[in-house]
Amino acid sequence: MTDTPTPPNDGTLARRTLLIGAASASAVVSIRPALAQTQASIMTCEIPIPDRARAGQLIAADGQVVAPGTPGAFPGANRPFTGEQVKAAMNGQNLPGADGDTTRAYLKYVQRLQNGTSGFTCFASLQMPRG
Repeated sequence: MTDTPTPPNDGTLARRTLLIGAASASAVVSIRPALAQTQASIMTCEIPIPDRARAGQLIAADGQVVAPGTPGAFPGANRPFTGEQVKAAMNGQNLPGADGDTTRAYLKYVQRLQNGTSGFTCFASLQMPRG
């Protein structure tokens, strides 16, 4: 049998363990409200269709922005849609004030958004998995 020194039982280890546990609990408490706030902002962020720079243009069935008078194209939305509305449409519902064909064209437009385009960050955040 080997003799291994045992640390004195003065409570130091227990105090350190408690401090580490308290720090971890504090991190959890501060992160959860931030995640809830992020989720709320994702649901209220807005996606204009089309973006303001192309207001007055139409949305083709494939989601491209086209000139007024283009056959089969849909007028842009009168107001931006919230992230919550777009997420519901991605799950099979129609966007408010839009029929099925218009909703599909609008969603294709949204899926084509690129960085720097109004609404891109909102759409990108809808795509991120939530824990």
